[in-house]
Amino acid sequence: MISSGIFCILLIGASALFYINIKKVRRNILLGKDVEVKGDLKTMLRVAFGQSKMATRPIPFILHLFVYVGFVLINIEVLEMFVDGVFQTHRAFSFLGGFYNFLIGFFEVLAFLVTFGCAVFLIRRNIVHVKRLVMKELNGWAKTDANIILCSEIIMMSALFLMNAADQTLQVRGNEHYTTAGSFPVSQFIAPFLTNMNDGTLIFMERFCWWLHIVGIFGFLNYLPISKHLHILLAFPNTYYSNLKPKGEFSTLASVTDVVAPNFDPAYQPQTDPNNPQRFGVKDVQDLTWKNLLDAYSCTECGRCTSSCPQNITGKKLSPRKIIMDTRDRLEEVGKNIDKNKGVFVDDGKALLGDYVTHEEIWACNTCNACVQECPVNINPLEIILEMRRYLVMEESNSPAELNGMFSNVENNGAPWQFSPSDRANWINEQ
Repeated sequence: MISSGIFCILLIGASALFYINIKKVRRNILLGKDVEVKGDLKTMLRVAFGQSKMATRPIPFILHLFVYVGFVLINIEVLEMFVDGVFQTHRAFSFLGGFYNFLIGFFEVLAFLVTFGCAVFLIRRNIVHVKRLVMKELNGWAKTDANIILCSEIIMMSALFLMNAADQTLQVRGNEHYTTAGSFPVSQFIAPFLTNMNDGTLIFMERFCWWLHIVGIFGFLNYLPISKHLHILLAFPNTYYSNLKPKGEFSTLASVTDVVAPNFDPAYQPQTDPNNPQRFGVKDVQDLTWKNLLDAYSCTECGRCTSSCPQNITGKKLSPRKIIMDTRDRLEEVGKNIDKNKGVFVDDGKALLGDYVTHEEIWACNTCNACVQECPVNINPLEIILEMRRYLVMEESNSPAELNGMFSNVENNGAPWQFSPSDRANWINEQ
């Protein structure tokens, strides 16, 4: 009963803490401006569940598939462990007989593939040094975060194997509490190394690994909200609310339309409140939409966007991944500010544009949409970049000299070129 009580306390405590933290994430996302986005179930099933965009790079796709499928299906076995924890049973689902044996064997194979996938990912990051996984924006916490989660997965899967190996050995010995149940295609190779241990040691090992696995799950649950691995949960709503409009289609600001449209239509009715003027473009995270902020929290930091960016490839300062990471970091800072000041944001003199993202970065972008196309969870870094450009141009009149010349020509000549409209057809007379 003491063991059951401890388990229930841990379960309730971990669930409550996760609920509190995930509420903060939701609050932060809703700091963004409202925008109407039509959900699309087919896109979510194809991109998030089906991992369709991962397949463009076969090796990481296969490894990620091992981890993804294993993570999803092994949780069925975790459900049994929860039942055992609450009611102090042992292999509560063993009444399923032969099907149960198949399931446990299948889960062991998946656990092995998860371990293999995580080990290769560690090697790719820390030994092979795949370029997109060692870029400077990943220095510090981002690199540590990735290694922590990969090592944790390997430890948890190893605990599962060792638990099953001890369990199998006790079953063979006919121990009263360990009735014969399950199939162990991987753990059976560990069991021979345990044959010289007495029952007491094996029971301690089995129980220790059981608790290590369960506590690891609770810890992992509450690690998600502070980690890039929150994409495990948010990839699904993020792809559901994907922007399905043609890539590169510009949005027209209602506030700009309200200024221009009356010149052509005196009966035009403003769409925005004239007593509450809106900022043009984006300076800080509160100017972004909630979908942009959901993008930031959904980022896996895989670097496919940056490795496909022609500007980054040619040595420019722009990294689409860094733009998204900076957006999330600034959003987290704003959220902590609100928590510190009892639910109210107090101006801290900082902003996303300037303090996190430099002017050089956003003007380097050539709006090719490669980053948007490559993202495996349909994040749109380009939209954030363009909105920050809008702010610089429309709020601060701060744009490169080449653009200022073009703007003047459009205003004076009705075209980007420095020719009078009356001279525009002179080329016809050339021989």
